[in-house]
Amino acid sequence: MTGATARAQLVRDATFAHLDPDGGITGTRGTSPDGLFVRDARHLSRWQLTVDASAPVVLSPVAPAAGGAAECVLTPEGTRDAPPAFTVFRRQTVTAGAFTDVLRIVSNSQDPIVAEVVLTADADFADLFELRADDRHYPKADAVRRAHPSVAGVEFDYERADWRSRTTVTAEPAPDDVRASDGTAHELVWRLPIAPHAEAEMRLHVAAHPHGGPQLAAQPVRDTTPQLQRHGDDVGRACAQGLTDLDLLTIPATGVDGEPVSVPAAGVPWFLTLFGRDSLLTSYFMLPYRPGLAAGTLSALAATQGAAYDAFSGEQPGRIVHETRHGELAHFRQVPYGRYYGAVDATPLFLVLLHAHSEATKDTTLAARLEGHARSAVDWMRRDGGLSEHGYLVYTPDPGGLVNQNWKDSAGAICHKDGTQASGPIAVSEAQGYAYDALRRTARLAEEVWQDPSYARELDHLADDLRTRFARDFWMAEDDFPALALDGEGHQVDALASDAGHLLWSGILDEDRARRVGRRLLEPDFFSGWAIRTLAAGQRPYHPLSYHRGSAWPHDNAVIALGLARHDLADELRRLTAGLADAAAHHGHRLPEVLGGYPRTASSKPVPYPHSCSPQAWAAATPWALRTALESTGG
Repeated sequence: MTGATARAQLVRDATFAHLDPDGGITGTRGTSPDGLFVRDARHLSRWQLTVDASAPVVLSPVAPAAGGAAECVLTPEGTRDAPPAFTVFRRQTVTAGAFTDVLRIVSNSQDPIVAEVVLTADADFADLFELRADDRHYPKADAVRRAHPSVAGVEFDYERADWRSRTTVTAEPAPDDVRASDGTAHELVWRLPIAPHAEAEMRLHVAAHPHGGPQLAAQPVRDTTPQLQRHGDDVGRACAQGLTDLDLLTIPATGVDGEPVSVPAAGVPWFLTLFGRDSLLTSYFMLPYRPGLAAGTLSALAATQGAAYDAFSGEQPGRIVHETRHGELAHFRQVPYGRYYGAVDATPLFLVLLHAHSEATKDTTLAARLEGHARSAVDWMRRDGGLSEHGYLVYTPDPGGLVNQNWKDSAGAICHKDGTQASGPIAVSEAQGYAYDALRRTARLAEEVWQDPSYARELDHLADDLRTRFARDFWMAEDDFPALALDGEGHQVDALASDAGHLLWSGILDEDRARRVGRRLLEPDFFSGWAIRTLAAGQRPYHPLSYHRGSAWPHDNAVIALGLARHDLADELRRLTAGLADAAAHHGHRLPEVLGGYPRTASSKPVPYPHSCSPQAWAAATPWALRTALESTGG
């Protein structure tokens, strides 16, 4: 259920639905569009019920039920002296590319009745990027939408050049009438005779047929289900909820040799797709418990690794993809996100996870299989990534895509204390830590798996140089803290930001500085009492409801927690874990993508961030990272 809209959200097998309180769909746009969505397109944009010629009264609004369904209870209008003649019990589910709506109509009358039920259906096939709140418009002069009524229901289709999509609606029993409404919308009409205190059932089935072939369900990742009875009830319950959410967010993808694999999608509603950074960190958090996720993610990302130069999408040889999209606008290159490579950190994180998987599983098969891809990733870091030319991994803002290309990818996120945005090429601090860790880990693979000791020595030498350079250029002596970034002229971007906590995880800081940074992050301007903020309070650009300049992100805190554990900051780790566990308890043990940055003293509950995605994969995996961190410190 989304708090701001009171809509129910159903997600499974790369398919999701947003439903209004009565189980309907009205075709909204903006921050929380409703509809049935498959492969980045809306396959139902209208699904509105009337009973006895009026919109039903909601007795019980749509809410999650067992088996991943949603249920609500509706009636026709009535009064105290003339109560409604029947009640509608509605149960809705999604599966791979499909939506089922079962209406059980129960008579409340001592006399026979005829229930008139009308369902208005339509499919606008809008691309997700058209539905966003930024109100962008994309020309589609040659697009054609049609509707084809049938005895059993109606079929909607959409054509544009070589693009074809369909949605079919069928019903049991068949409607008594199917009639055109406005545009391509059609009304399915039933007149159902029901005996006194008896009931009738209607079953409606919607099948989405997206462009590009059948919608396949993800295969379950068959790792052993981990035990949960440790670290306090709230952490355990958050772990259990996270595992449930990750199962819902697991989607099919194609591996490096064409094999089917399963990967964690980033989240809903906007990111139900393979995301380099999100899928990698989620898989890393789950590595001790679900190593199959990491294997699938690494293979899928190797399959989409950059092979050529394309300025539109940011593709470069060896670069790991930021996101993949299957929608119409990506197909026609009206947006660059079909395969978009605008991330500075996905490539080193790919190398980190590849070694971590080999280390955790004691199985070097995947590391050997992906040796060529790993070497290409290192080549990208040295060449186009900027290590050789700039001494650091850098990115240049992409005016047609992402202005910032680290995890804080919103405009203005990489800023000075006075709020001004850094200009590029930008070297963000945490990406240097990832690069350092990637070089160290890949050196171990070269030495132990690929049997190439000279390459291992070369990578270790690069890592040593990067660590020395970083300590010299990024450390702000006055603040006793690392800079958020270096700008295009090599000047420190001096905002105090949570990115510094990632440096503890990667090991690029020396022990003394790492411990000072770890303690600093638990001071009140950073730590809200629930979580560590993205930007310390008290700075001019700080805003507790800014996406990346004052909010608090569970996954960001998970990386920091792993870093605290690495440097044996057990007290700080326990405080951070307690705050996040309490925050999860206030959200039904499901951590959202992002929280408002207000201090715990401001409200008895965490203040929600208004546009937070939930469930979100790396937030779902965060409790498991906390568990790993606690166990490594004996907590």
